[in-house]
Amino acid sequence: MGAVTYPNEGVARFVDLNFVPVQVEVTNKELMDKYAVSWTPTILVLDVHGREHYRTVGFLQPEVFIATFEVGKGRYYLDLEQYAEAQATFEEMMERCPVPEVVPEAIFFRAVAAYKRTGNPQPLRQAYDTLTAQYPGSEWTKRAEPYKLIPA
Repeated sequence: MGAVTYPNEGVARFVDLNFVPVQVEVTNKELMDKYAVSWTPTILVLDVHGREHYRTVGFLQPEVFIATFEVGKGRYYLDLEQYAEAQATFEEMMERCPVPEVVPEAIFFRAVAAYKRTGNPQPLRQAYDTLTAQYPGSEWTKRAEPYKLIPA
Protein backbone atom coordinates (compact mmCIF):
# COMPACT_ATOMS: atom_id res chain seq x y z
CA MET A 1 0.00 0.00 0.00
CA GLY A 2 2.98 2.24 0.56
CA ALA A 3 3.84 2.26 -3.14
CA VAL A 4 0.35 2.83 -4.60
CA THR A 5 -2.35 3.76 -2.12
CA TYR A 6 -0.79 5.93 0.57
CA PRO A 7 1.07 8.26 -1.84
CA ASN A 8 -2.15 8.86 -3.79
CA GLU A 9 -3.11 12.54 -3.41
CA GLY A 10 -6.81 11.78 -2.84
CA VAL A 11 -6.02 9.17 -0.19
CA ALA A 12 -3.59 11.49 1.58
CA ARG A 13 -6.13 14.32 1.61
CA PHE A 14 -8.92 12.01 2.81
CA VAL A 15 -6.81 10.57 5.63
CA ASP A 16 -5.59 14.02 6.71
CA LEU A 17 -9.16 15.36 6.86
CA ASN A 18 -10.69 12.38 8.66
CA PHE A 19 -8.13 10.48 10.70
CA VAL A 20 -4.91 10.66 12.66
CA PRO A 21 -2.77 8.10 10.84
CA VAL A 22 -0.32 6.02 12.84
CA GLN A 23 1.88 3.38 11.28
CA VAL A 24 3.09 0.64 13.59
CA GLU A 25 6.08 -1.54 12.76
CA VAL A 26 5.42 -5.28 12.87
CA THR A 27 8.25 -5.55 15.38
CA ASN A 28 6.05 -3.76 17.95
CA LYS A 29 4.77 -7.02 19.40
CA GLU A 30 2.84 -5.30 22.19
CA LEU A 31 0.59 -3.36 19.80
CA MET A 32 0.40 -6.21 17.29
CA ASP A 33 -0.88 -8.47 20.09
CA LYS A 34 -3.16 -5.83 21.64
CA TYR A 35 -5.00 -5.35 18.34
CA ALA A 36 -4.71 -8.97 17.15
CA VAL A 37 -2.82 -8.03 14.02
CA SER A 38 -1.44 -11.10 12.32
CA TRP A 39 -1.18 -9.87 8.72
CA THR A 40 -0.23 -6.66 7.01
CA PRO A 41 -1.53 -4.35 5.98
CA THR A 42 -4.16 -4.28 8.70
CA ILE A 43 -5.84 -0.91 9.02
CA LEU A 44 -7.93 -0.05 12.05
CA VAL A 45 -10.23 2.82 12.94
CA LEU A 46 -9.74 3.50 16.64
CA ASP A 47 -11.16 6.17 18.90
CA VAL A 48 -9.13 8.36 21.27
CA HIS A 49 -9.33 5.60 23.89
CA GLY A 50 -7.86 2.99 21.55
CA ARG A 51 -11.16 1.13 21.07
CA GLU A 52 -11.55 -0.44 17.66
CA HIS A 53 -14.51 0.54 15.50
CA TYR A 54 -13.51 -0.85 12.11
CA ARG A 55 -10.87 -3.09 10.57
CA THR A 56 -9.73 -4.18 7.15
CA VAL A 57 -6.92 -6.49 6.13
CA GLY A 58 -5.06 -6.52 2.83
CA PHE A 59 -4.17 -4.20 -0.01
CA LEU A 60 -6.77 -1.68 -1.20
CA GLN A 61 -6.63 0.40 -4.38
CA PRO A 62 -6.92 4.16 -3.65
CA GLU A 63 -10.61 4.50 -4.58
CA VAL A 64 -11.52 1.38 -2.59
CA PHE A 65 -9.44 2.62 0.36
CA ILE A 66 -11.35 5.91 0.51
CA ALA A 67 -14.76 4.24 0.20
CA THR A 68 -13.84 1.58 2.76
CA PHE A 69 -12.77 4.13 5.32
CA GLU A 70 -15.82 6.29 4.71
CA VAL A 71 -17.72 3.20 5.85
CA GLY A 72 -15.28 2.89 8.76
CA LYS A 73 -16.06 6.47 9.73
CA GLY A 74 -19.78 5.71 9.55
CA ARG A 75 -19.31 2.65 11.74
CA TYR A 76 -17.46 4.83 14.26
CA TYR A 77 -20.47 7.18 14.41
CA LEU A 78 -22.82 4.20 14.77
CA ASP A 79 -20.82 2.87 17.72
CA LEU A 80 -21.02 6.29 19.35
CA GLU A 81 -24.80 6.31 18.78
CA GLN A 82 -24.50 9.36 16.53
CA TYR A 83 -27.02 7.90 14.11
CA ALA A 84 -27.72 10.97 11.98
CA GLU A 85 -23.98 11.45 11.39
CA ALA A 86 -23.59 7.75 10.58
CA GLN A 87 -26.46 7.79 8.11
CA ALA A 88 -25.12 10.94 6.43
CA THR A 89 -21.63 9.44 6.18
CA PHE A 90 -22.92 6.28 4.49
CA GLU A 91 -25.05 8.33 2.09
CA GLU A 92 -22.12 10.61 1.25
CA MET A 93 -19.88 7.61 0.58
CA MET A 94 -22.44 6.10 -1.80
CA GLU A 95 -22.71 9.42 -3.66
CA ARG A 96 -19.05 10.44 -3.79
CA CYS A 97 -17.28 7.11 -4.21
CA PRO A 98 -19.76 4.39 -5.19
CA VAL A 99 -17.22 1.55 -5.28
CA PRO A 100 -19.14 -1.69 -5.91
CA GLU A 101 -17.02 -3.63 -3.41
CA VAL A 102 -18.05 -1.28 -0.60
CA VAL A 103 -21.54 0.01 -1.45
CA PRO A 104 -23.45 -3.03 -0.12
CA GLU A 105 -21.94 -2.57 3.33
CA ALA A 106 -22.85 1.13 3.24
CA ILE A 107 -26.44 0.30 2.22
CA PHE A 108 -26.72 -2.17 5.08
CA PHE A 109 -25.36 0.17 7.76
CA ARG A 110 -27.18 3.24 6.41
CA ALA A 111 -30.37 1.29 7.09
CA VAL A 112 -29.18 0.30 10.55
CA ALA A 113 -28.42 3.96 11.34
CA ALA A 114 -31.83 5.06 10.05
CA TYR A 115 -33.58 2.39 12.10
CA LYS A 116 -31.64 3.24 15.26
CA ARG A 117 -32.30 6.96 14.72
CA THR A 118 -36.06 6.63 14.15
CA GLY A 119 -37.16 3.23 15.43
CA ASN A 120 -38.86 2.66 12.07
CA PRO A 121 -37.89 -0.75 10.59
CA GLN A 122 -38.79 0.22 7.00
CA PRO A 123 -35.22 1.31 6.09
CA LEU A 124 -34.06 -2.21 7.00
CA ARG A 125 -36.61 -3.75 4.63
CA GLN A 126 -35.72 -1.23 1.92
CA ALA A 127 -32.03 -2.10 2.34
CA TYR A 128 -32.82 -5.78 1.93
CA ASP A 129 -34.85 -5.08 -1.23
CA THR A 130 -32.08 -2.88 -2.68
CA LEU A 131 -29.34 -5.34 -1.83
CA THR A 132 -31.31 -8.26 -3.28
CA ALA A 133 -31.95 -6.38 -6.52
CA GLN A 134 -28.53 -4.79 -6.99
CA TYR A 135 -26.04 -7.01 -5.11
CA PRO A 136 -27.59 -10.48 -4.86
CA GLY A 137 -24.28 -12.24 -4.17
CA SER A 138 -23.04 -9.85 -1.49
CA GLU A 139 -22.41 -11.01 2.05
CA TRP A 140 -24.38 -7.91 3.13
CA THR A 141 -27.42 -9.16 1.22
CA LYS A 142 -27.18 -12.40 3.18
CA ARG A 143 -26.83 -10.51 6.45
CA ALA A 144 -29.92 -8.44 5.60
CA GLU A 145 -32.04 -11.48 4.76
CA PRO A 146 -33.97 -11.46 8.07
CA TYR A 147 -35.26 -7.99 7.10
CA LYS A 148 -37.40 -9.56 4.38
CA LEU A 149 -39.78 -10.47 7.22
CA ILE A 150 -40.54 -6.79 7.79
CA PRO A 151 -43.75 -5.95 5.89
CA ALA A 152 -43.11 -3.76 2.84
